Amino acid sequence: MDQAPENEIDPPLVTYLKRLVTAMAVVMIAGFVVLILTLVIRLNADPLPLPEQISLPDGVSAVSFTQGTDWFAVTTDADTILIYDRGTGALTQTVTIN
Repeated sequence: MDQAPENEIDPPLVTYLKRLVTAMAVVMIAGFVVLILTLVIRLNADPLPLPEQISLPDGVSAVSFTQGTDWFAVTTDADTILIYDRGTGALTQTVTIN
């Protein structure tokens, strides 16, 4: 007795699935390459220029530093935030932390 297999595989469907899986793999690889290139470009970007020297008040030392587009700030051990102008390097504001 000749019996036909119950689970016949349709060759056009298999070809379609192979192409679909290949296309998805190519898209994933391309996305990963774009992600890596974006990280490399972003991490190699030139940082914003800072003045050569920041003059802190006497007896104060810096604890942390942050910057914006036209200012930068230094947090001191005296619980103050000193905000400087990026262009001139002059102290523009002092904020006391309570």
